[in-house]
Amino acid sequence: MPSPVVESAQQRASEEMTGMSFLEHLEELRRRIVYSALYIVGGFAVCWWLHEQIFTFMQKPIIAALASHHLDNKLVYLNPTDPFNMYLKISFLAGIFVASPFVLYQVWAFIAPGLYRNERRYVLPFMFSTVGLFLAGGWFGYKMVYPAALDFLIGFSGQFTPMITVQEYTNLFLTIIAGLGIVFEMPILVFFLALMGILSAGWMWRNFRYAILVIFIIASIIAPPDIMSMCIFAAPMLVLYVLSIAIAWFVHPTQRKKRAAKSAAGD
Repeated sequence: MPSPVVESAQQRASEEMTGMSFLEHLEELRRRIVYSALYIVGGFAVCWWLHEQIFTFMQKPIIAALASHHLDNKLVYLNPTDPFNMYLKISFLAGIFVASPFVLYQVWAFIAPGLYRNERRYVLPFMFSTVGLFLAGGWFGYKMVYPAALDFLIGFSGQFTPMITVQEYTNLFLTIIAGLGIVFEMPILVFFLALMGILSAGWMWRNFRYAILVIFIIASIIAPPDIMSMCIFAAPMLVLYVLSIAIAWFVHPTQRKKRAAKSAAGD
């Protein structure tokens, strides 16, 4: 039987949670979605203004790969609308990334009422870790996975003359870079699932062998069609999975209630 002091501490910790009705939750969600959409529109406007510079940065890996094999490094297009549509796509996706800190703040502001008071101070670490993990995944893909994959694939097809379109190249670039950026967000996804009690560290550890299989399946889907790229994709995902187990243990409701009770008992 818990002591009266512990029961009182747990009651005080529970009272820290802000109550909202269902309609108030819907109204709050609508408001956060509207704010997020406005930020994304603003990010798109900024990136559209810089669309040529953004694509110049994007095409550096293919230019380097073609030059290393003494091939023409000019990309082509087959439809007059392709360059315009491509610029729209990269401006929109880059705009989402530029607006992501503000959108993430809206996400945090929506879930904050469901957290204990001492947990609400994690807003800045949450935002920095989310953006930082995406950047780390994108950088890993841009500097390591993508150049190695392009060099291998172009070298493997040395008996042919490549005619790479801007549309195909953009799709491949975004698939790999954005794919790795999203994959690096695994700890954030686990954070939310464990926070809601859907996922636990024990379950993740018991299913580690199946996680390895799923990770290699995902890597084979996202990565270019060669074994080296798939393994390079899978390696950081395995590390992130282990890190996610620790995160799931830390934020699970059972551990949070224990910490909140200890904090309240110490006040």
